[in-house]
Amino acid sequence: KSGLDPGGAWHAWGMACLKAGNLSSAREKFNRCLKPPMDLNQLNHGSRLVQDVIQYLESTVKPILIADDDYFATLRELEATLRTRSLSLEMMCEGKIQHNSYYQECLFYLHSYGTHLAIISFYMRHDCMREALLHLLNKESPAEVFIEGIFIPSYESGKLHMLENLLETIDPGLESWGVYLIAACKYLQRKNYYHILYELQQFMKDHVRAAMTCIRFFTHGAKSYTELGGRQTWLLKIKDHLKVYLQEVSRSSGRKKMAFTFRKKMSATDVSRHISTVDLQMEVTKFLHRCESSGTSQMAGSSSPTLFGNNSMKMDVACKVMLEGKNVEEGFGIAFRVLQDFQLEATEVYSKVAKQLVKQQKYSEIRQLLKCVNESGVAAKNDGDNIILNCLNEFKNIPAEDLDNLIQDMDSDENKIQAYVMCNKLRSAYLVSVRQEKTRAVQLVQHVRQLAENSGDDVVKAICAQWL
Repeated sequence: KSGLDPGGAWHAWGMACLKAGNLSSAREKFNRCLKPPMDLNQLNHGSRLVQDVIQYLESTVKPILIADDDYFATLRELEATLRTRSLSLEMMCEGKIQHNSYYQECLFYLHSYGTHLAIISFYMRHDCMREALLHLLNKESPAEVFIEGIFIPSYESGKLHMLENLLETIDPGLESWGVYLIAACKYLQRKNYYHILYELQQFMKDHVRAAMTCIRFFTHGAKSYTELGGRQTWLLKIKDHLKVYLQEVSRSSGRKKMAFTFRKKMSATDVSRHISTVDLQMEVTKFLHRCESSGTSQMAGSSSPTLFGNNSMKMDVACKVMLEGKNVEEGFGIAFRVLQDFQLEATEVYSKVAKQLVKQQKYSEIRQLLKCVNESGVAAKNDGDNIILNCLNEFKNIPAEDLDNLIQDMDSDENKIQAYVMCNKLRSAYLVSVRQEKTRAVQLVQHVRQLAENSGDDVVKAICAQWL
């Protein structure tokens, strides 16, 4: 008469029937006020009304107990209550037969009015993980339902291994679980749960991604190579994963193609290249760890670049190796291989090292660097000269004797003149200029005279004028 929504009354009446134990009458009353959700895959447990019904039914369940009059009966009762199992197929997860009308009732309401997540969560609450997984698979529920309903409860309750065993039992190739497993990996990565992620990747036999996770374990948060030296086992694990992957690829290429749909693929060439990178990183780690431990390191604590970063970081590795040893020559071999393997801009790296050596006032080391560069066999004609010119650009205050030695080491007279001019040594520039072929010598001496005039150096200006 008053036009009010009768839903609340039907729900109250249904709850009253439930409490009175009249299950069939309760179904009829609830049928008038409960509705199935519009989207069965939504990430909630359905309407509040359905949840109230399930909550009440679950709290009412009395587990079947074996009659036992001993002192521990109440403890056993408590334990049984905690471990009560359910099943729609009158079958306990552990194989015992149990037909409990209250559980059947829960499943009736969940299947009629609940979401897939609500059904799966119910199975999980009652230790029926297998049924939860089969329901997920049969209904082709989205990955979010797997994460929320099965995966998170499994690892939070320490049952990840049990979940993995069941996934494998249901589908030994894991192909039908691919989309769910990849989603679980992404979820763990977002949460920064890398140890669980690594365990899952190993279970998935996803060796390329497992190797990538090991790289993170090796590099993440390391402040020094002393620290990285203690993490070398991760480098060995990276190699192991990549080698196993190579074996699997070569095995499967002989037969018809295996459907590794969800595991990360990589060409054999790329994998071999990554293995070489790991080998080189091991050498770098051992070398720099030794330098830091023995105290020869000049830059300890500055940063810990590795070969797993971008090209700029790889160049930092090459610089660090040359600068951290007893002398440049000690680390040059490893640094040179880094430059070659990754085809890095060698002159840029050498110039960086030279500038650092000037800062450290190790001028004889710069000469040693130039010797190593020239003997490497791949240096271009002017590489050595360019390294020195780059240094002079930034450092005008190199002691006179060291400066002269560096400039004398240059190959090209033109570069020597340029260097002397940069350092305002106009007399030296004049002396090299007059040794050139006549036409060129005239141009150079005129240039030096102009500079002398601009800077007010009358002596050099007079010498130039006289020669001209």
